[in-house]
Amino acid sequence: MTNIYLVRHAHSVYTQDELNRPLSEIGKKDAQRVTEILSRKNIDYILSSPYKRSIETVEGLASYLDKEITIVDDFRERKLAERSVNDFEKVITKVWEDYSFSWDGGESNYIAQRRGINALRKVLEQYNEKNIVIGTHGNIMVLIMNYFDKSFDFLFWKDLEMPDIYKLTFENERLVNTVQIWR
Repeated sequence: MTNIYLVRHAHSVYTQDELNRPLSEIGKKDAQRVTEILSRKNIDYILSSPYKRSIETVEGLASYLDKEITIVDDFRERKLAERSVNDFEKVITKVWEDYSFSWDGGESNYIAQRRGINALRKVLEQYNEKNIVIGTHGNIMVLIMNYFDKSFDFLFWKDLEMPDIYKLTFENERLVNTVQIWR
């Protein structure tokens, strides 16, 4: 079995600079709790989105376990639109209602999901029968989970916390179990 621990990043300070948005003070405290929880899970590898908030959420664990963080660009958050959006709720609801729809310059659910699943398949192949932490983002995380089980949907995404951790257990590429371990 291969265990994937998908870690939604902790709370961050909002800026329009998606790549370099740092964790807030609350987020930094929660990232310490992520380290405490995952340090007991016999982690073999730590991967992360290139976004600073995802890296910061798992870097305490990497330091504690003396492991490198491997950056995987395709675990980055889905791009909603080319420009900042005024009505986030409207914009995000629309892409979840219609998986093929995308806003100008953005990714549809199908496109983002395919990107995330392709990245996950590479991880499952490369790290077969290992325990892997992946620091990522809420939308791409749920789109990956949704690929295997449609109950991981828009309402599920809206209920996620920052951070949140889900353990996905795979037998080869077949998802056999999903457990939330954060709450």
